[in-house]
Amino acid sequence: MSIKLKTPAEIEKMRIAGKLAAEVLEMIEPYVKPGISTGELDKICYEHIVNVQKAIPANIGYHGFKHTSCISINDVVCHGIPSFDKKLKDGDILNIDVTVIKDGYHGDTSKMYIAGKPTVAGEKLCQVTQESLYEAIKIIKPGLRLREIGKTIQKYVDKFGFSSVREYCGHGIGEVYHDEPQVLHYDADDGGVILKPGMTFTIEPMVNTGDWRTRTMKDGWTVKTKDHGLSAQYEHTILVTDNGVEVLTLRSNENFPRVIEH
Repeated sequence: MSIKLKTPAEIEKMRIAGKLAAEVLEMIEPYVKPGISTGELDKICYEHIVNVQKAIPANIGYHGFKHTSCISINDVVCHGIPSFDKKLKDGDILNIDVTVIKDGYHGDTSKMYIAGKPTVAGEKLCQVTQESLYEAIKIIKPGLRLREIGKTIQKYVDKFGFSSVREYCGHGIGEVYHDEPQVLHYDADDGGVILKPGMTFTIEPMVNTGDWRTRTMKDGWTVKTKDHGLSAQYEHTILVTDNGVEVLTLRSNENFPRVIEH
């Protein structure tokens, strides 16, 4: 497995791309309300990335995908296809996942939103999923085994009776959208990968209220929970630093440190 370590110049480009991706998720938040379509939300994201940020939406054309964002509602785990026919309802939970390319480098991030008044179950799932991501980021430093990330997420999620999806994972990122290593969100063999300064990758736990198993719809993209339970996901692109971690896609309204030193 060849894992590319980023140079200081590449890291600076990653910071810029990450900041732009985070900005898209901040920008779209006021629009997430009952009655708006996921197609409209996607269009707003596209126009912001292209016209305001002068950047490239990485998802358009990726393996034939036609949209700027993946928008996954309720029991959709990931890769939900935006549609002007799909309107949000009160209490819906949804993940908006965007990747921005700027100067050849990718910034990849996602977060959960709740349309209107949240349900108790939906709000709790979103909270635990975000916390599981934070718990994993907190431990990152050079010398750590990669599998400790998944182990930390699984242990945290299990405490609440939820489950961590196993069929999808985080990934290395930089000039290449999906690169080595694969970052699993449960405790499993990592091929002996040890974290080193200059590694950049995503951590993106997908957490279900019920069973972790999923099913893919006939469109070839949309992934749903097998048992029809709710699913949530949060994602950040991170950099392993000389003595800890930097969150490259941190949003300005997050109560979490951008840099953690050990």
